Amino acid sequence: MAATVNVDGQISGEREARISVFDHGFLYGEGVYEVLRTYRQRPFLFEPHLSRLRVSAERIALPVPWTDAEILARVQATVEAAQVPQDAYIRLLLTRGVGDLLYDPAACPAPTTVIIVKPLVDSPVQIYEEGVQVVLVPVLRNHRQSVDPAIKSNNLLNNALAMQQAITRRGFEALMRNHRGELCECAQSNFFLVSKGVLRTPPLEAGLLAGITRAFVLELAAALGYAPREETLVEADLATADEMFLTSTTKEIVPVVRVDDVATGALTTIGNGRPGRITQALSAEFRRRAHADTRPAPVRA
Repeated sequence: MAATVNVDGQISGEREARISVFDHGFLYGEGVYEVLRTYRQRPFLFEPHLSRLRVSAERIALPVPWTDAEILARVQATVEAAQVPQDAYIRLLLTRGVGDLLYDPAACPAPTTVIIVKPLVDSPVQIYEEGVQVVLVPVLRNHRQSVDPAIKSNNLLNNALAMQQAITRRGFEALMRNHRGELCECAQSNFFLVSKGVLRTPPLEAGLLAGITRAFVLELAAALGYAPREETLVEADLATADEMFLTSTTKEIVPVVRVDDVATGALTTIGNGRPGRITQALSAEFRRRAHADTRPAPVRA
């Protein structure tokens, strides 16, 4: 099923959607974005996603001239126009807008808003039942004083280069280090380890995106009594991990059972090579909470 696109309030099919080649999002990658999904036709965790969008926009001095309520109205209008029969994938992008070929933000009088809605394609059941292999790549995550990973930027070349290496080795995801050699995050997701019953994930100070699903899983884990820790992780921690999993908006919680190291060619099996008990418990609670949440999306006027 084709996508439905909303460009500055104008809804059309994907073939009819147009954006100027002079948009600074296209020319310079100046923009920010969020990916959401629906459960039962309702955008999930809408408010934290919009809050992060605003934080990202502020970090690049990009004004957001609409309230959350106005953005939600545009999202809902696009979802309704898409007539997606199942749950939807939603990509919300905000760019610097159309302007002259200059780096000066004043060259762009108004930002551009793009909303893409398409059917959410469910991941194969076997990845949740059997787990996946991730690839530890030599591509380093951006330094925080360069293009800070805390900004969910439209400039995704760093992530794309990492994923290219993972795909070449038939990996599900690319696991990345920071400039200090610490494990920080994956190209498209955050990750957690379980070692001797302790749930661990890298801290934001390692240079990673504050994932919305990551935060939700930390909340779930605490509620279930797992006392999650945010602490520095390194490659050696993979060899002693009993469980590992990824978190993302569209894929929820994905068990990891192997790590392939590009640099050494070593293949590390996580635990017994099967999804672990804590991973499964968190995944079940995640889905229960997500599908049970029928409240209207909270927004600011």
